[in-house]
Amino acid sequence: MVEVFKTNVIDSLHAAMILESIHDTFVVYEANFDLADCDRILRVKSLVGGVDIEKLKGLINHFGFHAEVLPDDCVITSTTLAYSISQ
Repeated sequence: MVEVFKTNVIDSLHAAMILESIHDTFVVYEANFDLADCDRILRVKSLVGGVDIEKLKGLINHFGFHAEVLPDDCVITSTTLAYSISQ
């Protein structure tokens, strides 16, 4: 299971600190930041079961930052589908 979060983390040092804590606390999670994205994305993959969203958000809050789950709604139109098939 993969969860994608929008965060307010802007500094790579803070991101590294948070990632280290995530990996120490949740040993079955793989996590990474994309700070270049406008939403400063945190991706978390659980190797076993689901991602505990509330505990993860609590850990991030502990460092003084905010995270919210990005919805995974993907709108596929017939035009998008036709374009994808023809490529």
